[in-house]
Order: sequence, then structure tokens, then C-alpha cells
Amino acid sequence: MFKDKVAAAYKQIQDSICEGLELADGKSKFEEELWEREGGGGGRTRVIQHGAVIEKGGVNFSAVFGKLPESVKKAFKVENDEFFATGVSIVIHPENPFVPIIHMNIRYFEMDEQTRWFGGGIDLTPHYVIPTDARFFHHRLKQACDKFSPDFYQKFKTQADNYFFIKHRDETRGVGGIFYDRLRPDNTGLNFDQILDFSIEVGNSFLPIYTELIDRNRDKEYTAPHKEWQYLRRSRYAEFNLVYDSGTKFGLETNGRIESILMSLPPTAKWNYNPKVLEGSEEEATLSLLKKDINWV
Repeated sequence: MFKDKVAAAYKQIQDSICEGLELADGKSKFEEELWEREGGGGGRTRVIQHGAVIEKGGVNFSAVFGKLPESVKKAFKVENDEFFATGVSIVIHPENPFVPIIHMNIRYFEMDEQTRWFGGGIDLTPHYVIPTDARFFHHRLKQACDKFSPDFYQKFKTQADNYFFIKHRDETRGVGGIFYDRLRPDNTGLNFDQILDFSIEVGNSFLPIYTELIDRNRDKEYTAPHKEWQYLRRSRYAEFNLVYDSGTKFGLETNGRIESILMSLPPTAKWNYNPKVLEGSEEEATLSLLKKDINWV
């Protein structure tokens, strides 16, 4: 069945990313927990902590099925309540403030032959925005998108800018990336096998992109004020995930595993009251780049 093919591909992506991140970190290994969901399905939660590069990170796979809650049925505007969903979700919080936070999610949702779609994306959240890194990141994403459609990158980049926006702070979560949802043949011009290939391409782009960013920044020296700024930026990341993130909401509303859902939260964050940045500082430069519609390519 098609959904089994998708789940098998996503499991392979989880395996290869975990192996590559362990090599990149050079110290810590992933711990795996296998879990079952009451109502149907389960997953593999893999977490790495206290590494040479990664302070806390998770690479999760899940394949769950069952009945949708009424609230989700209304949100999806569907009548049927039987569903299947599978995906890989990644969040990495690095130790060094100059190595960026990265998030990736690829997913497939199915209710029946007529109601099914792919979603996902990758976005980058630097504590300190380094323009050359942001350009590299977006260039690689554009390459992945262009293999399937000349329209994908700009469309999905704009959707990422709009989605990863912290409204109550009036700032983007980071430098964006790509974000897409409900990809189907009728809105892509691709068949479902081709959309799966695109989803796999996005998944396989994660490791070479992030290991390059790690190598560029892992050995940079940093100070106590740099760490304080990192904790502040992490607090903004946590705010987005708890207030706006649709994956967090879906997981909670479908009785997902709490530890896996909240794996995305940073190990340490700070909410200092009314923080200020110095004029002309690295921090002020970063804030000036947390805006929508910046052309990074």
C-alpha cells in the first residue's frame, strides 16, 4: 500500500539522519524509545543530549492511525473520522550560540483515496544571523525544490515566512526556509509518487545542509553574553512552538506521546524582562534580519 511505502521511506530517512548527526557530533549517541499510541500506531523517538555540538536534539518517526477528534475534523473540514498519519520531525538545539537551531518535518496524511496529502518543510533559526549561512541554506533548498518545479521554492519560501512568524513579537522565528501543506496532484501538477519523491528529497537535504553549518561554526569562541542571548532566542522559539505550531496542536489533540511532541523545546531558555540590545551590536544586527520577504538567493 502507498502509505506503507511512505512510512518505510521516512524510517530510512530517520536512520540516515541519526547516523550522520552522531558522526557530526562526535561524542553523544541517540537514545531510542519505541512507543505505541492508544488508538492505533506508534513511533520511534530518538533523542541526543549533552554532545560536543548538540545540547539537545530529537529525530522522531511516527505512524499513527485511528479516529480523529471532532475538533480536528472541523479544522480539516472532513466528514470521515478514520485517519493515518506518518512523518519525521526534527529539532536540533546546539551548544554553541553560533550554530543555528534547525527544524525539519516531512509528513503524509490520509483518510481515503480522495482525502490525502503531503506536508512539511525545513527552517533555520540562528541565534545570530550570519548572512552567508542563510544564503547557503536557502540556495540548497532552492536546488531541492527546482528538481520538481520552478515555482516551488518561492511559493514555499513565502509560506515559511508567513507561518514561522511570531505575531506577538512582530518578528520571524529565524531566517525561514520552506513550508508546504496539503500537496496533492491537483495543486502541484505531480502525481503522488512524485510528491513522495519531493518529500524524500527534502528529507535527504537535511543532513548535508546542517553538517555544513555545524562545520562552519562549531569551533567559534563565545562569551557568557553570547550564551545569554542564545537563551533569549530559545525562549522565542519555545513561544512559537507552544502558541502557534500546528504540529504541536495536532499531536496534543490526537493523544500523541507528550515527550515526543514537546521534544522540540530547548533544554534551557530565559525570559528576562524587557531585554534591550546595544546599538550597533551583533544582537541588533540579528533582530534587523528577523523579517519576512528577505531575498536570500
